[in-house]
Amino acid sequence: MAEYLKVRPDNPEPRSIKRAAEVLREGGIIIYPTDSTYAIGCQIGNKRSLERIRALRRLGQKHAFTLMCADLSELSNYALVSNVAYRILKSHTPGPFTFLLKATPEVPRRLQHPKRKTIGLRIPESNILQSLILSNGEPIMSTSLILAEQTVALSDPRDFPTKLKSLVDLIIDGGVCGQQPTTVIDFTGNSPELVRAGCGASPLFKQY
Repeated sequence: MAEYLKVRPDNPEPRSIKRAAEVLREGGIIIYPTDSTYAIGCQIGNKRSLERIRALRRLGQKHAFTLMCADLSELSNYALVSNVAYRILKSHTPGPFTFLLKATPEVPRRLQHPKRKTIGLRIPESNILQSLILSNGEPIMSTSLILAEQTVALSDPRDFPTKLKSLVDLIIDGGVCGQQPTTVIDFTGNSPELVRAGCGASPLFKQY
């Protein structure tokens, strides 16, 4: 059964965050709140944990995961960022946005889009998740917590099915999240493209 940690969203308890990071480094998969909905994630490069998440969500091999990063300083390790993209990212982070960028060779192939060689990156505005990323020491491989029989991500821990506790290693209960997904912006073409309008305000690209 999964460990269950009730954590204050405004002031996360260091002991709880440290424990969650330990579970990640030990190869576990965990559930945590974000600035949009709840998500499920694991350590970068842990193939076994990644496959456990795919099985839980019944995802195909082509499903692209997102890297949760602490700040912009980490982006250059995983993505190629143009000057225009950097300005937009800087003005919209942290926040509920997913940015699609061309992946660097540092990114494992299984994390990239299989054909486009791209990666999704996020810098979340969540005290719990920011603390967790920093305690973990590197970005977290992540995807929205959408169960196989559902079409939207879970946003309230009270709605988590009992079976979920037997499928993951740790759950962080940070209270109720939002119900909208992130806004997705694609920077892999000649100009930025809004792929999905979500809970993040859509950028006005003409400003850049």
